[in-house]
Amino acid sequence: MGKLPKFYDEKLLVGVETSDDAAVYQITDEIAMIQTVDFFTPVADDPFIFGQIAAANSLSDVYAMGGEPRIALNIVGFPNCLDSEILGEILAGGASKVQEAQAVLVGGHSIQDDEPKYGLCVTGFVHPGKLWKNYGAMPGDVLILTKPVGSGIINTAVKAGMASGEAEQAVIKVMTTLNKAAKEVLERYPVHSCTDITGFGLGGHCLEMAKASEVTLEIDTRKIPLIPEADVYARMGLVPAGAYQNRNYAKEDVMLAELPEYLADLVFDPQTSGGLLASVEEKYAEDILHGFAQQGLAAQAAVIGRVLPKDEKYLHLL
Repeated sequence: MGKLPKFYDEKLLVGVETSDDAAVYQITDEIAMIQTVDFFTPVADDPFIFGQIAAANSLSDVYAMGGEPRIALNIVGFPNCLDSEILGEILAGGASKVQEAQAVLVGGHSIQDDEPKYGLCVTGFVHPGKLWKNYGAMPGDVLILTKPVGSGIINTAVKAGMASGEAEQAVIKVMTTLNKAAKEVLERYPVHSCTDITGFGLGGHCLEMAKASEVTLEIDTRKIPLIPEADVYARMGLVPAGAYQNRNYAKEDVMLAELPEYLADLVFDPQTSGGLLASVEEKYAEDILHGFAQQGLAAQAAVIGRVLPKDEKYLHLL
């Protein structure tokens, strides 16, 4: 990536420099376009559910920027050896989430591939003055997380045949839930910074926010909402390789205190279609949580930490 040419356009409001969730390009004084793309291999055996998860994950980047998705294009890799009906189910699952987002699906592109892959290229819109970025968190802010974590660990347990049916259904519900309702609550208040929690895990995305904002984030790990049974499987060592990679990448910038090993694994567990992490003034936290409760998100959302002035570490895990 370092060898790629640098691009500049005065209307490019968000590019690659801060590792933000999507690119944003200003169209008029009142309209900015959000552009994002994401796809991955199956995380569920049911093709329809896989399509839903992949689409929800792709749409999430637009919500993380404070925008509304409007247009989506399918991106597909599919083996010739599999029944085309499976592909039809994947696409139907994705389409159901695009409809739920009140966007339109307008085609896409497919190639032959040895392993199924699916996702979306999504275009959304936001007012330039209401754009959220993954930087701008300010000392004194609190950090609100809108979904529980642990999807990577539970999916690992599912693949090993060790997860309960209840845990599998719980993780599917988390991964297929759009961040639309959470975004609609948050946009009623001044949001200083926002990102969604995906492959780098909660810890990795906190670190991106902290570095981009030049602050330190303090996370109370006891307050992090967990998908039911995620801690059980973490204690058993059912941890995906990505969690160790995330943790190793972040180790120089993180103060772990005396965190139990399983809890550190959960913090850096790579998430699929995770929630939003928002930095807001503390005075709005109670009202935001009340708004989440009205949207049926009370059991998932929580205040998990606060923003501090920058010190020697970007992230404190307590």
